[in-house]
Amino acid sequence: MSDNFENLRIMVIDDSKTIRRTAETLLKKVGCDVVTAIDGFDALAKIADTRPHIIFVDIMMPRLDGYQTCALIKNNSTFKGTPVIMLSSKDGLFDKAKGRIVGSDKYLTKPFSKEELLDAIREYRPAA
Repeated sequence: MSDNFENLRIMVIDDSKTIRRTAETLLKKVGCDVVTAIDGFDALAKIADTRPHIIFVDIMMPRLDGYQTCALIKNNSTFKGTPVIMLSSKDGLFDKAKGRIVGSDKYLTKPFSKEELLDAIREYRPAA
């Protein structure tokens, strides 16, 4: 079964340029349309315009962290159904639980592999 990631709009929110670039390159290779944001404020400004299908958000960011960003997305009636996948360098139970409390759909630990990223997208992409 071949994956069809064409026309899938993915947002990657991370204050690390390396992570943003890595994820963007990887996702574009499989046909995704990628929108990046450097932090929660940047993301919130772009979400309404771009309407991503899936959002990956780093937990540790300045100004507005991943938990706050996720909570704001999930509290918005238009975007509450959008899957939000947390990215963190910490693999703690507390972090995962806190992610669930704010409404995140999944949790990936950095560094994530290409397969983990694509599996998350397969799991949460909208039905064709």
